[in-house]
Amino acid sequence: MPDVQGSDIDIPTGDGVADAYLAHPADGRPRPAVLFHQDAYGLRPHLRSMADRLAGAGYTVLVPNVFYRLGRAPVVDLPEFIDPDADPTLWERLGPIVSSLTPDLVERDAGAYLRWLADSPLAADGPVALTGYCMGARLALWTAAAHPDRVVAAAGFHGGRLATDDPGSPHLGAPDITAELYFGHADDDPSLPPEQIARFEEALSAAGVRHTCEVYPGAPHGYTQADTTAYHREADERHWSALLDLLERTF
Repeated sequence: MPDVQGSDIDIPTGDGVADAYLAHPADGRPRPAVLFHQDAYGLRPHLRSMADRLAGAGYTVLVPNVFYRLGRAPVVDLPEFIDPDADPTLWERLGPIVSSLTPDLVERDAGAYLRWLADSPLAADGPVALTGYCMGARLALWTAAAHPDRVVAAAGFHGGRLATDDPGSPHLGAPDITAELYFGHADDDPSLPPEQIARFEEALSAAGVRHTCEVYPGAPHGYTQADTTAYHREADERHWSALLDLLERTF
């Protein structure tokens, strides 16, 4: 595992400047790039540590604050350990912020992030991969569909609302996706009931998208997030194995 260097950076977008975290092997050599899509809690120390671990496997990892239009991270004040049951107002504050991020905004911002990576001497030439968590799984799908020429692989973990009746539902972009996908669903997840899982896989299969979808038994929504009450160590380690396998296979 190489030494890792991390830094806070700013990325110009069509709507302002997105603050972001960049992690990469400390030798400074260009490495395959991974665009990391946050969960709803946003860019914080735990996501930086996840990016560092991924960079330690040999990748250049960019984690943008996708809520940058509302301010620099953290957009919402968070405790060191997140327990939604202990603060009923947390999701009252986060809900409107998450809803404000429409597919059009996600796709436009992704173009800025991908251009930044294309220009960075720390990112190897060629396509990028995506990984996303909770709401970030939706962002990864929208990005893969909007930028098929740039995305070779995309992963999503404990994603919610992947195949709804909404006209902007992520599964509807399947015909435009050329990347290979891996999705690790949480077990008994209210945000992704069995009928949505079935609809999601049917859409991918009908579009001819190479994909693997698995339900992680006993894993709650948010199982990768060690700074929350949802963390599930076994499922988290399974996620790391699946993600690294996807990247090694596609890059």
